[in-house]
Amino acid sequence: MSLDGVYDEGNVFALILAGKIPSVTLYEDADTLCFLDIQPQSKGHALVISKWSKARNILEIEDDALAQVMATTRKVATAIRAALDPDGLHIAQFNGAAAGQTVFHLHVHIVPRWAGQAPGFAAHAQGQFADADALKALAQEIRAHL
Repeated sequence: MSLDGVYDEGNVFALILAGKIPSVTLYEDADTLCFLDIQPQSKGHALVISKWSKARNILEIEDDALAQVMATTRKVATAIRAALDPDGLHIAQFNGAAAGQTVFHLHVHIVPRWAGQAPGFAAHAQGQFADADALKALAQEIRAHL
């Protein structure tokens, strides 16, 4: 998919917002939602999205929505750091399929990183999902720091 197009109301994040697909929430306010990635790049990999913007990428997002998403990103990244004590935090946002974007609802990745861990993003292997109970326990641990 290119940088141009029409927002797909059936994308996975729109379905999460509509309550049609479950997610493990870390943080939610009136404007944003942060949840754990079910195909994590690292323990604690979280995604932050706007609840109201229909932007597919950073070129389309409203200034207010972008500010809200980034404020939530910082808040949750701080909690992840406190909970998991990573050596670094990879904050990433992709725009267009050629850049690695796979869900066309603007989102920011928060990926805790530890020394010796390969940097960057690997393609998700089909069927490789995190254990749901483990994600719920991890979310509880991180939420304790919010």
